[in-house]
Amino acid sequence: MARRPLPQPPVRLVGGRLGLWWQLFFRFGPPRWTLYMRHNWAGKRLVIAVPYVWLLLFFLIPFIIVFKISFSEVRLAMPPYAPLWEWVSERAVDVRLNFGNYLFLLTDDLYVSAYLYSLKVAAISTLFCLLIAYPMAYGIARSSPATRNLYLMLIILPFWTSFLLRVYAWIGLLQNNGVINKVLMAIGIIDEPITMMQTDFAVFIGIVYSYLPFMILPLYSNLEKHDFTLLEAAADLGASPIKSFLRITLPLSVPGIVAGSLLVFIPAVGEYVIPSLLGSTDQLMIGRVLSDEFFANRDWPVASAVAIAMLLLLMVPIMIFQRYQARELAGAK
Repeated sequence: MARRPLPQPPVRLVGGRLGLWWQLFFRFGPPRWTLYMRHNWAGKRLVIAVPYVWLLLFFLIPFIIVFKISFSEVRLAMPPYAPLWEWVSERAVDVRLNFGNYLFLLTDDLYVSAYLYSLKVAAISTLFCLLIAYPMAYGIARSSPATRNLYLMLIILPFWTSFLLRVYAWIGLLQNNGVINKVLMAIGIIDEPITMMQTDFAVFIGIVYSYLPFMILPLYSNLEKHDFTLLEAAADLGASPIKSFLRITLPLSVPGIVAGSLLVFIPAVGEYVIPSLLGSTDQLMIGRVLSDEFFANRDWPVASAVAIAMLLLLMVPIMIFQRYQARELAGAK
């Protein structure tokens, strides 16, 4: 039996854009948001403008304010920094730029050592996160869809708890009379408690535990898209599983490795809570130094200079790497 054709709407009676909308409604149902955005110029601009306004209000404007304070001079009044310019007369402006804040960072060993220590802690923590997260992400990507959703839920589940509470929980585990030492002494492995709190080991544990999901999720997103028939073809050609992994899986997962490493390394450099609660007092990370300059010393210009210098030292290598990667992709095409 032939299917009855749908009656055509009276488009000729209604002209212009209203006729177009009537025809789309009659044939495809009520208009959707995506359809409206496709045929509306102002709607497209609105969708694009929303993230730009967000970045302008909460990223660019605060960055400009901190950048301006970094060239100011400290003072005891509120706010604790002098303005960059003052009107001397109706036609004259007194501009005072203080570059000594940035020079002070290079002459004082505290900031250089704190930044280098932060880079070391972040690099080692990122490496441990990668070694732990890669097998987990690979296993999740190779699992069945039902089991995969369960694993992903278990990875995201710690985010439902406060970050500060999770760090405090490690204090109860790592201290001398904590759970780990009590269990090891009960089964006879050790005779006296092992000092784990206020050490670099505790800082590594806290950072790896806290930022491990940020490494797993990009790796899973990359590994899940791989064509596993390539591994079967490599096996048919006589390649061992290790050689197939090194020649196929690992090179294809480099974008996920880079994305996950950046998501872990960048916030780990400026970490403040974990080193303050679990780390030692003689090794200061740059986040702790930045907080002390703002709130303890009340030297906002130097603190702003520390923040700007840390941002530039992190962002410039990332921008260079992204530009190099874009050139490689363009050359491959």
